[in-house]
Amino acid sequence: MGVIEIEGMKFYAYHGHFAAEQIVGNHFEVYLRLETNCDAAAKSDNLDDALNYQAVYETVKEVMQTKSALLENVSKRILDTLYDRFPAIDKARVKISKMNPPMGGEIERVSVTLER
Repeated sequence: MGVIEIEGMKFYAYHGHFAAEQIVGNHFEVYLRLETNCDAAAKSDNLDDALNYQAVYETVKEVMQTKSALLENVSKRILDTLYDRFPAIDKARVKISKMNPPMGGEIERVSVTLER
């Protein structure tokens, strides 16, 4: 078993409960942790035997472009899409952080983590 982590993915997207958030947008950061069998790739040194994390990144980027009111929904959609497209994933964790959320105070980020 192996772990692939994609850290610090940054997106500008239009997620949020308030109408202004879905118009103005905000900065988001995504962290992804994937558990998969890496034995074949480690032996062959061939991308065809590996979980292609470039394709995983493109999938996250695609999902982030669809507006949602809640980070929980975005996180679930990312997990659902990854499991649909990459059967080699045994376990996944996604953490989405909204940077400087409009909550009436100085807050660096608010994050939601889902795992399955």
